[in-house]
Amino acid sequence: MNNHELKFFYGSSNPELGKKIAENLGIKAGKTILKKFSNGETYFQFAENVRGNDLFLMQTGCEPINDYLMELLIMVDAARRSSASRITVVMPNYFYARQDRKTASREPITAKLVADLITTAGADRILTMDLHSDQIQGFFNIPLDNLPTRTMLVDKALKISGKNSVIISPDAGGAKAATKISYKKELPLAIINKIRLKHNEAQCLEIIGENVKGKNCLIFDDMVDTAGSLCGAADLLKKKGAKKIYGFATHGILSGNAIEKLENSKIDKLFITDTLPLKKESKKIEIISISKYLANAIKCVHNNESVSLLFKE
Repeated sequence: MNNHELKFFYGSSNPELGKKIAENLGIKAGKTILKKFSNGETYFQFAENVRGNDLFLMQTGCEPINDYLMELLIMVDAARRSSASRITVVMPNYFYARQDRKTASREPITAKLVADLITTAGADRILTMDLHSDQIQGFFNIPLDNLPTRTMLVDKALKISGKNSVIISPDAGGAKAATKISYKKELPLAIINKIRLKHNEAQCLEIIGENVKGKNCLIFDDMVDTAGSLCGAADLLKKKGAKKIYGFATHGILSGNAIEKLENSKIDKLFITDTLPLKKESKKIEIISISKYLANAIKCVHNNESVSLLFKE
């Protein structure tokens, strides 16, 4: 057990999720003062005593991503300078997760930079969900819990589609995760052969593996950004005779005109979690809340219990 009082605070990136987590924790979210100076700088203050408390600070990576990252760093620094006993950053969507390696000369590894910034600010632990790549865990010298949402997404998929289904990986990079789902649920697997033409633009060429004709296709990915790959995959699957096409992703970034693309695509429904706020309602998008899951993880960390027990299959 932890003798220090648990306190939960959330930043301005996803207040709806913050409120839901607090409700599932059975506590009131802590009070803060957050405002902007006339020159655009962020001002933050805890509006209550946090000395000696076990603090959990929630902020997620969404637009305007640089503002929210700076806000998080200021929150962590304020907690450290206010003598909190322990500071855990709850980051449902990791900032700059896709910039996790050098792919060309003279590029940064921004995901590592973010890890250094958060650690230097004073964080003691990180809680995040479905990292874009597992190697990001190695960027930290403090404990990091990477919570998977695969179980809840797969359960939802099988509930609506039944056994007449094919697990679809949207590209070769997602084949490992898709294969695990396929093996665990005893469903066939197909992989979309995709090439990236330029930054944020891809083309789906062919389907490798199981014949999808007359089958319900379940496309799993960690995130949906512009929705170009997802919509391209759906068009290709439909041409090959797929019956129903469902997408499942943890992080619904949905930048630019992604929602309009989805509404005009062959996708029947996209299921995403609320790690990020939904910018616009759509009949083709359904939200699965991870607030209870995150609240349970926070309780485990606070009570020094195993977090992995939450997602054992």
